[in-house]
Amino acid sequence: MKYPDIELKDNKTQHALELWVDGQRSFIGYELEAEKIYLMHTEVPEEQTGKGIAADLVEKAFIYLESKNLKVVPACSYVRTYLKRHPNWDRIVADE
Repeated sequence: MKYPDIELKDNKTQHALELWVDGQRSFIGYELEAEKIYLMHTEVPEEQTGKGIAADLVEKAFIYLESKNLKVVPACSYVRTYLKRHPNWDRIVADE
């Protein structure tokens, strides 16, 4: 992780898991349905792309969601790509 000291925030009103880096918000938009969480869209400010923020955001989100016993439905293409690179996280992916 490149940003181990930055805490993930669950912004329940905006349905977003957020990481604030240098005063800028990166987030994964989600929809919650029973014990499943649909990760819809990952967004990082353009000037911060390529700095590992999205990867840290997904990793921290997975740790958080696993602690909440939620199963992930990876609707976001970035999240799906991350899962292909880190198959150890398949354990939290919801069954089809």
